[in-house]
Amino acid sequence: MPKLQVLYRVFAGFERSFAAQAAAFQRQHPDVDFNIVPIDPEKLYEDLIAKRGILGSDWDVVLLLTDWLPELLKMGGLARLNDFIQRDPPPDYPQGWSDSLLELQRDAAGGIFALPYHDGPEMFMYRADLFENPAEQTAFAARYGYPLAVPETWSQFRDMARFFTRPEQGLYGAMIAGLNDGHNNVYDFFLHLWSRGGQLFDAAWKPTFNDAIGREALQFYADLILTDKVCPPKTLDYDSVASGVAYAAGEAAMMWNWCGFSAVAELPPSKIIGQNRLGLVPRGDHGAHATLNIYWVLGIPAGSAQKELAYQFLRHCATSEMDKITAQSGGTGVRRSTWRDAEIQAQFPYYRVLEAAHANAKSPPRLPEYPAINEVFNQMQHAVVTGAKSVEEALDDAARAVESIMAAAGYYT
Repeated sequence: MPKLQVLYRVFAGFERSFAAQAAAFQRQHPDVDFNIVPIDPEKLYEDLIAKRGILGSDWDVVLLLTDWLPELLKMGGLARLNDFIQRDPPPDYPQGWSDSLLELQRDAAGGIFALPYHDGPEMFMYRADLFENPAEQTAFAARYGYPLAVPETWSQFRDMARFFTRPEQGLYGAMIAGLNDGHNNVYDFFLHLWSRGGQLFDAAWKPTFNDAIGREALQFYADLILTDKVCPPKTLDYDSVASGVAYAAGEAAMMWNWCGFSAVAELPPSKIIGQNRLGLVPRGDHGAHATLNIYWVLGIPAGSAQKELAYQFLRHCATSEMDKITAQSGGTGVRRSTWRDAEIQAQFPYYRVLEAAHANAKSPPRLPEYPAINEVFNQMQHAVVTGAKSVEEALDDAARAVESIMAAAGYYT
């Protein structure tokens, strides 16, 4: 009996969706068995990419972050899917998906190396039971001189975070995923930088993120945790998943995070079912709203000995029925049919704004060197929030490290 070896990042929503999708696949292919293994995202990267395990035959299907794809494609780590897709495409491919969810897994020659599975982007979330409470509205307006509403700017966000921070009630104003795992802590810096009009690089690939805008962005982030103390005490232990669960448990009034955690807020054991609302991530006082286009894809390792069967499972997961299961399980579906599904929209209202959010999303640089650069930002963030370095020192050190990576890779002449 053939057995598909599937590796994915640990998340309860993925555990539920893969279990249901594998069971449905087995009903159609009763001779196929599965070994579905969860792993922390850092170890997923380490085992598959840093240690080049993706070139071996241990795994047949892997769940991957789009940030990792340039490095994976450079090393030849993924099977090219074009022939499979041409012979037996997923239903409605490619028009069934937003272009933004099909571009990051392609190479310059038009090769396709993965299919989308779980969507971002990052969005702002807040609790309606707090923001729409007349007593809270009156108290906020009296203290700050303007109405309590969805914050348009980061300055307003800080006011509201301070207002709702009530440690004696187990409530904090803001939920941040501060764990130094190279994931949300890095993307949060990008959001704060971009939403203030800053950039990571100039046209010659020289780092520019340590300028005045970068200092303002990183200082604001650090102050929320260290100075304003508007985040839960375990903030530096929370990754994106733990912070989404903590928000759903009622620990904070506001959060910016991957929009899929809105689904977590609407599923048991959430304490705020029916109370979560979404909006755009705040902007700088002189900036523009920004969000991140980063998503998870299913690919086939180059070393897999069961590529045909693995593709059939990828295609299976890409159908409208299975994508809806991803959504119902607590992940975020990637097909337009799921986004527009009336049942999904009724249970998870954020699907009503997914198409609009994708219209103005940005991605990290598509460079094979990006994982090394990402780790520089990871260490930069951690040094600041733990007090090991000042904002200016951490930014300047990071800029030198990134410039060294880019120089070694031949970007400068």
